[in-house]
Amino acid sequence: MNIALVGYGKMGKAIEALAIERGHKIIAKIGRDGFTPSEIAMADVCIEFSRPEAGFKNIQKCILAGKPVISGTTGWVAKMPEMKAFVKENDGSFFYASNFSLGVNVFFAVNQYLAKIMNHFNEYEVAVHEVHHTQKLDAPSGTAITIAQQIVKNINRKIGYALDATAKDMLNITADRVDPAPGTHHVKYSSPIDDIEIIHTAHNRLGFATGAVLAAEWLIGKTGSFGMEDMLKLNDLK
Repeated sequence: MNIALVGYGKMGKAIEALAIERGHKIIAKIGRDGFTPSEIAMADVCIEFSRPEAGFKNIQKCILAGKPVISGTTGWVAKMPEMKAFVKENDGSFFYASNFSLGVNVFFAVNQYLAKIMNHFNEYEVAVHEVHHTQKLDAPSGTAITIAQQIVKNINRKIGYALDATAKDMLNITADRVDPAPGTHHVKYSSPIDDIEIIHTAHNRLGFATGAVLAAEWLIGKTGSFGMEDMLKLNDLK
């Protein structure tokens, strides 16, 4: 594949190295100053890891240029329904994940299953904690938000989530920014008797880069909006 990297930070560089190792070619490396359709004209797919304020427009530009686009940029996903409508309207091909790590997506599946079980045990309080490097601009992270959304969807006693929440019916998310820390996500159910915890810890960015390149390979030839649950067939387990 010919790949255009929209966003050439640490993730972009990790994706570049892995893509080349897998026999793909990087035909564009786009930084913070934006890009024109001509810069991605030769791309078979765009992989977009940019900044929260730029992600939405970057994805739209790729779709309008007729390019399948993989995105892992967080901080804009409140507009996801608008994006999916845009993709459908333009017969686009779009793949989004808050986290491309295969291990994290297994964690997501476990998190949903555990939340369904814990919905029946009101004596357990649940909280989410995440740790990332200091260059991670959004807090909570997109991964922590996905985890929180899964919990709120399956536990009736929680009506929403928030960073440093204090209300009993809100799921509390706490976030730390320390170096070096590619990413740790921790869900803890606590009762007066015991605790139940699930944790995912990334050791480096290789897992994220691998998932993004695999998603790009998988997306070619498809139309619509997709996510890791589609590629990994996690919905088949529900």
